[in-house]
Amino acid sequence: MDVADKSIESLTITSWVDIEKINSTNPIATNIVAPRKEKQFKPLRPLRQWLEELDVRNLKLARALCRLIPARCPFEREVKLFGRTLLSIPPMCKLNPVYEELMMLRFRALSYLADECGEDVSKYC
Repeated sequence: MDVADKSIESLTITSWVDIEKINSTNPIATNIVAPRKEKQFKPLRPLRQWLEELDVRNLKLARALCRLIPARCPFEREVKLFGRTLLSIPPMCKLNPVYEELMMLRFRALSYLADECGEDVSKYC
């Protein structure tokens, strides 16, 4: 018998076993831990959904979005003195909780301008 066969059997058996029932009926089986089902507090969920569902079908709106949402992180900097880098500040935009949604919205606006309107989007990049 191979180790892989044993692990596949144990995975198959544990996938249909009710762990919470085992823990409540057998006090010895305390080492089996059930996954936590905690309710998470997500206050930005409505804003994220609104940004994801926003449909770009207006030329003025698409242009405004491409101008307002920067293509690169505006906080990324390199402080140089006499041609030598003294300090490098990394991009901080990934800390923004709605960063992914904003980038997708900008991409949809750029796609609308390029595909539907036939506009040159190189000035927004």
